[in-house]
Amino acid sequence: MADIPNCDLKSLSPLQLFEKVTEQGEKVRALKAGKAPKDEIDAAVRMLLSLKLSYKTTTGQDYQAGLPPKDHALINNGTTKEEDEDLVDPWNVQTSNAKGVDYDKLIVRFGSTKIDTDLINRIERATGQKPHRFLRRGIFFSHRDMDQILHAYENKKPFYLYTGRGPSSQAMHVGHLIPFLFTKWLQEAFDVPLVIQLTDDEKYLWKDMTTEKAYEYAKENARDIIACGFDVNKTFIFSDLDYLGSSTGFYKNIIKVQKHVTFNQVKGIFGFTDSDCIGKISFPAIQAAPSFSSSFPQIFNGKENIQCLIPCAIDQDPYFRMTRDVAPRIGYPKPALLHSVFFPALQGAQTKMSASDVNSSVFLNDTPKQIKTKINKHAFSGGRDTIEEHRKYGGNCDVDVSFMYLTFFLEDDDKLEQLKQAYTSGELLTGELKKVLIETLQPLIAAHQERRKQITDEVVKQFMTPRKLAFEF
Repeated sequence: MADIPNCDLKSLSPLQLFEKVTEQGEKVRALKAGKAPKDEIDAAVRMLLSLKLSYKTTTGQDYQAGLPPKDHALINNGTTKEEDEDLVDPWNVQTSNAKGVDYDKLIVRFGSTKIDTDLINRIERATGQKPHRFLRRGIFFSHRDMDQILHAYENKKPFYLYTGRGPSSQAMHVGHLIPFLFTKWLQEAFDVPLVIQLTDDEKYLWKDMTTEKAYEYAKENARDIIACGFDVNKTFIFSDLDYLGSSTGFYKNIIKVQKHVTFNQVKGIFGFTDSDCIGKISFPAIQAAPSFSSSFPQIFNGKENIQCLIPCAIDQDPYFRMTRDVAPRIGYPKPALLHSVFFPALQGAQTKMSASDVNSSVFLNDTPKQIKTKINKHAFSGGRDTIEEHRKYGGNCDVDVSFMYLTFFLEDDDKLEQLKQAYTSGELLTGELKKVLIETLQPLIAAHQERRKQITDEVVKQFMTPRKLAFEF
C-alpha cells in the first residue's frame, strides 16, 4: 500500500478508513511473517499508526479489529432527518423511500464493490454461459473479492459455494427463492460443491419456538430448496442443530472464531445489548464457520485452503465482514461474497417481507387463486388514480411492485423492456401489468409445488447426510 497523503485520508468515510487500517494491519502481519527487511516493516508500521490516528481523529474512537465504526448500518439519504435514513441489519430493513433502499449508498457504507459490466463479462467468459438475469438486471449488485474467485477458477483452482436459510416458517415465499435460484445457476456454471446451512438454532434463539419446531421447519424448508433442482451428488444441506453435534471440524472452527471476536465487537457489529442471551452473542461464529472448508472434512478431504463464495442478501454482510476480519488471523482464506438487493413486500419496497405475514408476499404453497387475489389486492401500484390520468402521465415502474417482481421472475429481457415502456407511457394499465405478473408466477409456483411433491423423507435425508460429494480434493 503506497503512502496516502493526509489530505486524501480526510476525504475517506469512517468505514473506508476502517478498511484501510485493516488492510494495512494485514500487510504488516504478512511482512513480519515473511521476514521482510526491517526498514520495509518499519515503514509499514508507521503507515499503520498514521492510519489509526486518522481513524481516531475522524470517528472519536480507537480502531478495534472487526469492529466497524458505530452506526455502520445507517445510511443517510442526503438529509439529516431521522425518518429519511435506511436501516439495514440482519434482522431489519427499513427505508422511507418508495423506490426501496439506496444501494449505491449502501455499497459506500459497507465498503463493498459494485458489480460492473466488466465483471459480468468476465463471468460470462469464464463459464461460457449467458449471465443469469439477476446479474444482467443488477439484482446481485455488489461483491467482495469475486475477482479473486474468477482468477482462481481461470487458473484451475477449486472453490465452493455456501449459502443458507433461517427457517422461521413452514412455507417459504418467492423472495426466499432468490439466493437459491442464483446459487443453483452458479453451481451449474462453475461446477463446484455447495453447502447450505439451515440456521434452526438461530431461529430458536431469536423466536418463540421450541428446538423441535425449529428443526421441523428446517426439514420442510429443505424440501423447497431441493425442489429448486439441486444435484444431490454436489450439494450438502445441513441443520445446525443436527450437524454441529456430529462434526468436530465444524465445532473447532466455531470456537476459533469465538476466540478471536470480543463481546465488544459483536455489540458494535450486531447491536447486541447486555440483555441479550449468550446464545445470540455467540451465534455469529456459527454462521461464520461454513466459510472455511475444514468445517466439512468429508467433502474437502481435510483441506483448509479452499476458498468460499457466498451468494446472499446484503443484510447478511455484517456476519461475513466479521468472518473476513477473523479468517487471516486463524490461517484461512477470506470468503468472497455476492450481494443481492432485497425482495420487496407486496405492500411496497420500504421493507423486506415477513414470513409470518401471509399477505406480505406470495408463498410457495399458495394456490393459483390465492396468488391472483394477493397480487390484485395487495401489490403496491405505481399507476395513477384514474385511467385518464394514467393514460396521460403513465405509471412509475420504480415504485410499482408488480413490475419489480417481474424483474426477478420474467426471463425475457425484451418483453420486460416492452412492459416498462408501455407502462411508463400509459399504454399499459396497472390491472394489465398485474395480470402479466399473475400469469408469470402461477405456472412457476405450480411447477415448484409439483417438484416438491416428489421429494420424499428419504431424499431429504440423502441431501442432509454428511458425506463425500462428487469432487476430488
